[in-house]
Amino acid sequence: MGARKLKQQQKSPVVFSLPEPVMPQSWLTDYDGLYFNEFQQYWEPPIDRHLLANLPRRNAQHGGIVKSRANMAVARFIKGGMSAQEVKATFYNYILFGDVALLKVRNGFGQVIRLYPLPSYRTRATRHQGAVVLERDNQFKHYQAHDVIWIKQYDPLQQVYGCPDYLGGLQAALLNEDATLFRRKYYINGAHMGFIMYTSDPNLDIETEQELKQKIQDSKGVGNFRSLFVNIPDGKDKGIQIIPVGNFESKDEFLNVKNVSAQDVLTAHCFPPGLAGIIPVNTSGLGNPTAYDEVYYKNETKPLILDIQDAVARDNEVRDKLLLRFDV
Repeated sequence: MGARKLKQQQKSPVVFSLPEPVMPQSWLTDYDGLYFNEFQQYWEPPIDRHLLANLPRRNAQHGGIVKSRANMAVARFIKGGMSAQEVKATFYNYILFGDVALLKVRNGFGQVIRLYPLPSYRTRATRHQGAVVLERDNQFKHYQAHDVIWIKQYDPLQQVYGCPDYLGGLQAALLNEDATLFRRKYYINGAHMGFIMYTSDPNLDIETEQELKQKIQDSKGVGNFRSLFVNIPDGKDKGIQIIPVGNFESKDEFLNVKNVSAQDVLTAHCFPPGLAGIIPVNTSGLGNPTAYDEVYYKNETKPLILDIQDAVARDNEVRDKLLLRFDV
Protein backbone atom coordinates (compact mmCIF):
# COMPACT_ATOMS: atom_id res chain seq x y z
CA MET A 1 0.00 0.00 0.00
CA GLY A 2 2.81 2.38 0.97
CA ALA A 3 4.80 1.58 -2.21
CA ARG A 4 1.71 2.25 -4.37
CA LYS A 5 1.12 5.61 -2.69
CA LEU A 6 4.81 6.54 -3.13
CA LYS A 7 4.64 5.60 -6.82
CA GLN A 8 1.56 7.83 -7.29
CA GLN A 9 3.36 10.73 -5.61
CA GLN A 10 6.38 10.29 -7.88
CA LYS A 11 4.13 10.54 -10.96
CA SER A 12 2.41 13.71 -9.78
CA PRO A 13 3.28 16.87 -11.79
CA VAL A 14 5.53 19.59 -10.43
CA VAL A 15 3.88 23.03 -10.22
CA PHE A 16 6.42 25.84 -10.42
CA SER A 17 4.20 28.85 -9.73
CA LEU A 18 0.65 30.15 -9.95
CA PRO A 19 -0.49 32.37 -12.83
CA GLU A 20 0.31 36.03 -12.32
CA PRO A 21 -2.69 38.37 -12.67
CA VAL A 22 -2.39 40.89 -15.48
CA MET A 23 -3.34 43.85 -13.30
CA PRO A 24 -2.56 42.87 -9.69
CA GLN A 25 -3.01 46.48 -8.57
CA SER A 26 -6.04 47.43 -10.67
CA TRP A 27 -7.68 48.97 -7.61
CA LEU A 28 -5.19 51.82 -7.89
CA THR A 29 -6.98 53.17 -10.96
CA ASP A 30 -10.35 51.41 -10.86
CA TYR A 31 -12.73 53.52 -8.76
CA ASP A 32 -16.30 54.72 -8.84
CA GLY A 33 -16.46 57.05 -5.85
CA LEU A 34 -14.50 58.51 -2.98
CA TYR A 35 -14.09 57.54 0.65
CA PHE A 36 -14.40 60.25 3.28
CA ASN A 37 -12.00 59.79 6.19
CA GLU A 38 -14.23 60.68 9.15
CA PHE A 39 -11.36 60.48 11.63
CA GLN A 40 -9.09 62.92 9.77
CA GLN A 41 -11.94 64.82 8.08
CA TYR A 42 -10.78 64.74 4.47
CA TRP A 43 -11.52 62.90 1.24
CA GLU A 44 -9.12 60.08 0.36
CA PRO A 45 -7.70 60.54 -3.17
CA PRO A 46 -9.12 58.09 -5.74
CA ILE A 47 -5.65 57.14 -7.05
CA ASP A 48 -2.70 56.23 -4.84
CA ARG A 49 -0.60 59.40 -4.77
CA HIS A 50 2.48 57.49 -3.69
CA LEU A 51 2.34 55.55 -6.96
CA LEU A 52 1.88 58.74 -9.01
CA ALA A 53 4.74 60.48 -7.17
CA ASN A 54 7.19 57.63 -7.76
CA LEU A 55 6.25 56.89 -11.37
CA PRO A 56 8.56 59.59 -12.86
CA ARG A 57 11.51 57.89 -11.13
CA ARG A 58 10.48 54.48 -12.45
CA ASN A 59 10.03 55.38 -16.12
CA ALA A 60 12.39 57.57 -18.10
CA GLN A 61 9.89 58.68 -20.72
CA HIS A 62 7.15 59.55 -18.26
CA GLY A 63 9.48 61.43 -15.90
CA GLY A 64 11.06 63.43 -18.71
CA ILE A 65 7.73 64.32 -20.29
CA VAL A 66 6.14 65.54 -17.05
CA LYS A 67 9.14 67.78 -16.40
CA SER A 68 9.19 68.99 -20.01
CA ARG A 69 5.47 69.82 -19.98
CA ALA A 70 5.96 71.90 -16.83
CA ASN A 71 8.98 73.65 -18.37
CA MET A 72 7.05 74.49 -21.52
CA ALA A 73 4.34 76.15 -19.46
CA VAL A 74 6.59 78.10 -17.10
CA ALA A 75 8.65 79.33 -20.07
CA ARG A 76 5.61 81.47 -20.97
CA PHE A 77 5.32 83.00 -17.48
CA ILE A 78 5.77 86.78 -17.29
CA LYS A 79 4.82 87.90 -13.77
CA GLY A 80 2.27 87.49 -11.00
CA GLY A 81 1.76 86.50 -7.40
CA MET A 82 4.29 83.65 -7.50
CA SER A 83 7.93 83.21 -8.42
CA ALA A 84 8.87 81.34 -11.59
CA GLN A 85 9.99 78.38 -9.46
CA GLU A 86 6.63 78.29 -7.66
CA VAL A 87 4.81 78.50 -10.99
CA LYS A 88 6.85 75.54 -12.23
CA ALA A 89 5.96 73.59 -9.07
CA THR A 90 2.31 74.44 -9.69
CA PHE A 91 2.36 73.01 -13.20
CA TYR A 92 4.40 69.98 -12.14
CA ASN A 93 1.87 69.10 -9.42
CA TYR A 94 -1.04 69.79 -11.73
CA ILE A 95 0.30 67.51 -14.48
CA LEU A 96 1.58 64.73 -12.23
CA PHE A 97 -1.39 64.44 -9.84
CA GLY A 98 -4.19 66.02 -11.86
CA ASP A 99 -4.81 68.80 -9.35
CA VAL A 100 -3.05 71.47 -7.33
CA ALA A 101 -4.13 73.74 -4.48
CA LEU A 102 -2.84 77.33 -4.33
CA LEU A 103 -2.66 78.84 -0.86
CA LYS A 104 -3.55 82.53 -0.54
CA VAL A 105 -0.89 83.98 1.77
CA ARG A 106 -2.24 86.93 3.78
CA ASN A 107 -0.70 89.82 5.66
CA GLY A 108 -1.69 91.04 9.11
CA PHE A 109 -4.74 92.82 7.70
CA GLY A 110 -6.07 89.68 6.01
CA GLN A 111 -5.14 90.83 2.51
CA VAL A 112 -3.78 88.35 -0.01
CA ILE A 113 -0.19 89.32 -0.79
CA ARG A 114 1.01 86.24 -2.70
CA LEU A 115 0.15 82.71 -3.78
CA TYR A 116 1.92 79.49 -2.87
CA PRO A 117 1.42 75.95 -4.33
CA LEU A 118 0.69 73.32 -1.71
CA PRO A 119 2.36 69.94 -2.39
CA SER A 120 -0.30 67.79 -4.04
CA TYR A 121 1.31 64.60 -2.75
CA ARG A 122 0.37 65.51 0.84
CA THR A 123 -2.62 67.80 0.27
CA ARG A 124 -6.15 66.50 0.82
CA ALA A 125 -9.53 68.10 0.17
CA THR A 126 -11.86 68.61 3.13
CA ARG A 127 -15.63 68.28 3.03
CA HIS A 128 -16.23 71.92 2.07
CA GLN A 129 -13.31 72.23 -0.38
CA GLY A 130 -10.83 73.43 2.16
CA ALA A 131 -7.44 71.71 2.36
CA VAL A 132 -5.41 69.76 4.87
CA VAL A 133 -1.68 69.11 4.45
CA LEU A 134 -0.33 65.89 5.99
CA GLU A 135 2.85 66.49 7.97
CA ARG A 136 5.24 64.38 10.04
CA ASP A 137 4.27 62.63 13.26
CA ASN A 138 0.58 62.55 12.32
CA GLN A 139 0.37 66.33 12.34
CA PHE A 140 -2.03 68.20 10.04
CA LYS A 141 -2.21 71.76 8.82
CA HIS A 142 -5.76 72.87 7.99
CA TYR A 143 -6.80 75.63 5.59
CA GLN A 144 -10.29 77.00 5.11
CA ALA A 145 -11.95 76.99 1.70
CA HIS A 146 -11.59 80.77 1.31
CA ASP A 147 -7.80 80.42 1.72
CA VAL A 148 -7.33 77.87 -1.08
CA ILE A 149 -7.75 77.92 -4.85
CA TRP A 150 -8.28 74.36 -6.09
CA ILE A 151 -7.38 73.69 -9.74
CA LYS A 152 -8.36 70.28 -11.10
CA GLN A 153 -8.27 68.37 -14.35
CA TYR A 154 -11.79 67.12 -15.00
CA ASP A 155 -12.69 63.63 -13.87
CA PRO A 156 -16.14 62.30 -14.89
CA LEU A 157 -16.19 59.90 -11.91
CA GLN A 158 -15.76 62.49 -9.15
CA GLN A 159 -15.25 66.23 -8.77
CA VAL A 160 -13.27 66.47 -5.52
CA TYR A 161 -9.83 65.72 -6.98
CA GLY A 162 -8.45 65.90 -10.50
CA CYS A 163 -7.46 62.99 -12.72
CA PRO A 164 -4.07 62.95 -14.53
CA ASP A 165 -4.51 62.97 -18.29
CA TYR A 166 -1.77 60.34 -18.82
CA LEU A 167 -3.44 57.65 -16.72
CA GLY A 168 -4.04 55.40 -19.73
CA GLY A 169 -0.27 54.96 -20.07
CA LEU A 170 0.25 53.85 -16.47
CA GLN A 171 0.55 50.13 -17.23
CA ALA A 172 2.89 50.81 -20.17
CA ALA A 173 5.17 52.85 -17.90
CA LEU A 174 5.29 50.01 -15.36
CA LEU A 175 5.90 47.43 -18.12
CA ASN A 176 8.84 49.49 -19.35
CA GLU A 177 10.29 49.40 -15.85
CA ASP A 178 9.69 45.65 -15.51
CA ALA A 179 11.56 44.99 -18.76
CA THR A 180 14.52 47.07 -17.61
CA LEU A 181 14.69 45.36 -14.20
CA PHE A 182 14.47 41.92 -15.81
CA ARG A 183 17.33 42.79 -18.15
CA ARG A 184 19.47 44.05 -15.26
CA LYS A 185 18.84 40.88 -13.25
CA TYR A 186 19.73 38.80 -16.30
CA TYR A 187 23.16 40.40 -16.65
CA ILE A 188 23.89 40.66 -12.93
CA ASN A 189 23.20 36.96 -12.43
CA GLY A 190 26.07 35.95 -14.71
CA ALA A 191 25.48 32.30 -15.70
CA HIS A 192 22.47 33.23 -17.74
CA MET A 193 20.95 29.95 -18.87
CA GLY A 194 22.50 27.46 -16.45
CA PHE A 195 22.68 23.73 -17.23
CA ILE A 196 21.96 20.23 -15.98
CA MET A 197 24.97 17.96 -15.51
CA TYR A 198 23.62 14.45 -15.92
CA THR A 199 25.62 11.33 -15.07
CA SER A 200 24.66 7.64 -14.97
CA ASP A 201 27.83 6.07 -13.52
CA PRO A 202 26.92 3.57 -10.74
CA ASN A 203 30.51 3.67 -9.48
CA LEU A 204 30.53 7.41 -8.75
CA ASP A 205 31.40 7.69 -5.06
CA ILE A 206 29.69 10.15 -2.72
CA GLU A 207 32.84 12.27 -2.15
CA THR A 208 33.31 12.87 -5.87
CA GLU A 209 29.61 13.66 -6.27
CA GLN A 210 29.72 16.23 -3.47
CA GLU A 211 32.85 17.81 -4.93
CA LEU A 212 31.17 18.16 -8.33
CA LYS A 213 28.10 19.75 -6.74
CA GLN A 214 30.25 22.24 -4.86
CA LYS A 215 32.25 23.23 -7.94
CA ILE A 216 29.05 23.80 -9.94
CA GLN A 217 27.55 25.85 -7.11
CA ASP A 218 30.65 28.05 -6.82
CA SER A 219 31.28 28.44 -10.54
CA LYS A 220 29.64 31.88 -10.96
CA GLY A 221 29.30 33.21 -7.48
CA VAL A 222 26.23 34.02 -5.43
CA GLY A 223 23.02 34.96 -7.23
CA ASN A 224 23.57 33.27 -10.60
CA PHE A 225 20.95 31.14 -12.31
CA ARG A 226 21.38 27.82 -10.55
CA SER A 227 22.75 24.80 -12.38
CA LEU A 228 21.79 21.27 -11.43
CA PHE A 229 23.80 18.06 -10.91
CA VAL A 230 21.95 14.74 -11.20
CA ASN A 231 23.44 11.25 -10.85
CA ILE A 232 21.20 8.28 -11.68
CA PRO A 233 23.11 4.98 -11.47
CA ASP A 234 22.53 2.86 -14.59
CA GLY A 235 20.18 5.54 -15.86
CA LYS A 236 18.85 5.37 -19.40
CA ASP A 237 19.72 7.81 -22.13
CA LYS A 238 17.45 10.87 -22.09
CA GLY A 239 16.05 9.85 -18.76
CA ILE A 240 16.01 13.55 -17.90
CA GLN A 241 15.33 16.15 -20.57
CA ILE A 242 14.89 19.90 -20.67
CA ILE A 243 12.21 21.23 -22.97
CA PRO A 244 13.03 24.93 -23.43
CA VAL A 245 10.06 27.33 -23.24
CA GLY A 246 12.04 30.25 -24.63
CA ASN A 247 15.53 31.36 -25.49
CA PHE A 248 16.32 34.76 -24.08
CA GLU A 249 19.42 35.25 -26.17
CA SER A 250 18.03 34.20 -29.57
CA LYS A 251 14.51 35.64 -29.15
CA ASP A 252 15.19 38.79 -27.23
CA GLU A 253 11.99 40.83 -26.94
CA PHE A 254 13.58 43.46 -24.72
CA LEU A 255 13.86 46.14 -27.41
CA ASN A 256 10.32 45.53 -28.64
CA VAL A 257 8.87 45.83 -25.15
CA LYS A 258 10.87 48.99 -24.44
CA ASN A 259 9.98 50.65 -27.75
CA VAL A 260 6.27 49.81 -27.66
CA SER A 261 5.81 50.79 -24.02
CA ALA A 262 7.73 54.04 -24.57
CA GLN A 263 5.48 54.83 -27.52
CA ASP A 264 2.42 54.17 -25.34
CA VAL A 265 3.70 56.60 -22.70
CA LEU A 266 4.27 59.30 -25.32
CA THR A 267 0.79 58.68 -26.71
CA ALA A 268 -0.76 58.95 -23.25
CA HIS A 269 0.81 62.40 -22.87
CA CYS A 270 0.06 63.31 -26.52
CA PHE A 271 3.75 64.19 -26.61
CA PRO A 272 5.53 64.17 -30.02
CA PRO A 273 8.63 61.93 -30.27
CA GLY A 274 10.49 64.77 -31.96
CA LEU A 275 10.45 66.71 -28.67
CA ALA A 276 11.11 63.74 -26.40
CA GLY A 277 14.74 63.03 -27.29
CA ILE A 278 13.77 59.84 -29.15
CA ILE A 279 16.45 58.62 -31.57
CA PRO A 280 14.83 58.06 -34.98
CA VAL A 281 15.06 54.51 -36.30
CA ASN A 282 14.61 55.53 -39.93
CA THR A 283 16.54 57.81 -42.24
CA SER A 284 13.67 60.30 -42.57
CA GLY A 285 14.04 61.39 -38.93
CA LEU A 286 11.28 62.76 -36.72
CA GLY A 287 10.40 65.91 -38.60
CA ASN A 288 10.79 69.58 -37.72
CA PRO A 289 10.90 70.00 -33.92
CA THR A 290 9.95 73.69 -34.21
CA ALA A 291 6.70 72.77 -35.96
CA TYR A 292 5.99 70.07 -33.37
CA ASP A 293 6.62 72.55 -30.57
CA GLU A 294 4.19 75.06 -32.06
CA VAL A 295 1.42 72.50 -32.48
CA TYR A 296 2.00 70.98 -29.04
CA TYR A 297 1.89 74.40 -27.42
CA LYS A 298 -1.42 75.20 -29.12
CA ASN A 299 -3.12 71.88 -28.31
CA GLU A 300 -1.61 70.91 -24.93
CA THR A 301 0.50 73.56 -23.19
CA LYS A 302 -1.78 76.55 -23.76
CA PRO A 303 -4.87 74.80 -22.28
CA LEU A 304 -2.85 73.98 -19.14
CA ILE A 305 -1.76 77.61 -18.81
CA LEU A 306 -5.35 78.82 -19.24
CA ASP A 307 -6.54 76.40 -16.53
CA ILE A 308 -4.16 77.91 -13.98
CA GLN A 309 -4.53 81.49 -15.20
CA ASP A 310 -8.33 81.39 -15.26
CA ALA A 311 -8.68 79.77 -11.81
CA VAL A 312 -6.56 82.51 -10.21
CA ALA A 313 -8.32 85.32 -12.12
CA ARG A 314 -11.76 84.12 -10.93
CA ASP A 315 -10.84 84.46 -7.26
CA ASN A 316 -12.25 87.76 -5.95
CA GLU A 317 -9.48 88.23 -3.37
CA VAL A 318 -6.58 88.08 -5.82
CA ARG A 319 -5.75 91.64 -6.81
CA ASP A 320 -4.59 92.70 -10.25
CA LYS A 321 -0.87 92.64 -9.54
CA LEU A 322 -1.13 89.07 -8.23
CA LEU A 323 -2.79 87.74 -11.38
CA LEU A 324 -0.63 85.25 -13.24
CA ARG A 325 0.34 86.58 -16.66
CA PHE A 326 1.70 84.40 -19.45
CA ASP A 327 2.74 85.00 -23.02
CA VAL A 328 -0.15 83.13 -24.65
